Amino acid sequence: MTGLVPYVNDNVASRDFKYYIFDWDDNILHMPTKILMEHRDADGEWRPVELSTSTFALVRGDAEHYRPPSEGGWDAAFRCFADPERDGEPNHFIEDTMDALRRVADGEKPSPSYATFKKTLVEGRIFAIVTARGHAPETIERAVRLFIEYALTPLERETMMSNLRGYRRWLDKVEDFGTDDEELDYYLGMCRYSAVTYDGFRERMANDPIYREKLAVATTASRPELAKEFAIRDFVEHVFHMLQRTGGLGRSVAIGFSDDDKGNVKSVSNYIKAELSRRFDGIKFVVYDTSDKSLSKGRKVCVSGQMNLPGF
Repeated sequence: MTGLVPYVNDNVASRDFKYYIFDWDDNILHMPTKILMEHRDADGEWRPVELSTSTFALVRGDAEHYRPPSEGGWDAAFRCFADPERDGEPNHFIEDTMDALRRVADGEKPSPSYATFKKTLVEGRIFAIVTARGHAPETIERAVRLFIEYALTPLERETMMSNLRGYRRWLDKVEDFGTDDEELDYYLGMCRYSAVTYDGFRERMANDPIYREKLAVATTASRPELAKEFAIRDFVEHVFHMLQRTGGLGRSVAIGFSDDDKGNVKSVSNYIKAELSRRFDGIKFVVYDTSDKSLSKGRKVCVSGQMNLPGF
């Protein structure tokens, strides 16, 4: 902020409502975190291997050749994808986020949704992070703050703050703004951070009457996709109630979802068609598959409604 009086972008009042749901790994950032598995070699012996998230997405259904560690099971396989159990231990998610941001700054090709996430932040639009990790929401929010600090230029951060104040004036009727840090806290607090293998998320899902029944008959392989459905429903309901409170339901509303896992893309597409598009018939849904690394922004695989989302 360059002056004593904060700039407020009142032009946001003319915008439509677009909201975004992002997977994190290989979608926003190419994270170096490894999944610790065992692979059956040609001689029939099982040996330890470290898999990237993109490789795991391709082989996770191949139980004949890949399995979690014989000691510790899936908890051991994903131990780098959860918060540390003791104070003072390194948090792999935060360290790997910093490493991924440094590599982009050094010229590495960004992940497919990197630019869209930047645009989402600069424009001050509400978003959700939905990931198959096991981190607390505050850990994911901390990573988002690192993205804001290191991926956005000073001008982009200033533009973001002017947009955030514009939304606060328009929708919340605020005139006495807080500091930049306070307004950023408010904005990020309106967003959602769901790590679907985090114990708190699992507990909330298990206590939901609809998903308690779905979990009872779900296979182990289908549970991550089911959990993403629950997180997406939670965000859509959050957006709906927010717009209901501010009187924004009369405007065009669109929600975009992007993921690099084909299984998740298929599951979410089917879920939107079967349930969300019927329940929220005034909302346009777009799903993008970012698994093809040759496509810079992914491939549109499902549309509910007529609105296209630029930037995906």
